[in-house]
This record gives sequence, C-alpha cells and structure tokens, in this order.
Amino acid sequence: QVQVVESGGGLVQPGGSLRLSCVASGSIFSINRMSWYRQAPGKERELVAQITSGGLRHYAESAKGRFAISISRDNAKNTVWLQMNSLKPEDTAVYYCHALVGTTTLLAYWGQGTQVTVSS
Repeated sequence: QVQVVESGGGLVQPGGSLRLSCVASGSIFSINRMSWYRQAPGKERELVAQITSGGLRHYAESAKGRFAISISRDNAKNTVWLQMNSLKPEDTAVYYCHALVGTTTLLAYWGQGTQVTVSS
C-alpha cells in the first residue's frame, strides 16, 4: 500500500505565501509523476502543477496567471513541494497531492488534502 500525506496548508492573508509539502510512503519502487490539484467550494478539482521523476514541470494555464508558483521534488524522499506566492482569496481551496507510482504499470494515489484559505 501507498500513503500520500499533504501538509503546509493554513490561513494566509492576500499577497502572502505558502509552501505545501507531500510525502508518499509505503510499497514504492519509483514514482513516475507527482502532481498538485486543488478543489474550491462548488467547483471541480483542477490541476495546478506536476513534475516528473526527471524534473520536467508542467503548470496549468490557469495557475500561471493566478499566482507565482513553483513545484519541486526530492525523488530520494518521495516528496514534492508546491511554493505559492502572491496568493489571492480565489486561491482558497483544498489542495490535493497525487502520486503516479510504478514503471510499466502505473497506479494513482491521492492524499486527503490540505486546506488553504486566503483571507484578511
């Protein structure tokens, strides 16, 4: 089994920053891709950013224009981070970590999510 656990969410004022962390543990040989998604109240879950084991990054178009973000990863620690700057109230959401585990056969795992609230 694989467990995915996020941390680092919380309440932040507009214009502030947060750094989210996600650690995958368990029966892991390799993690192909790690991603961050978010789901705001009443909206569908959407991709924010993802990074492959080789370090290739992809940012959602909506995220590029909304806030300064950066995704990074430590393969040895099965950990991914999402740095978010210049946060706005509309960035309030539950942020979920997604891990695509395996090589030839890929299995997807989700974390429970971490709440990010941007409010004054």
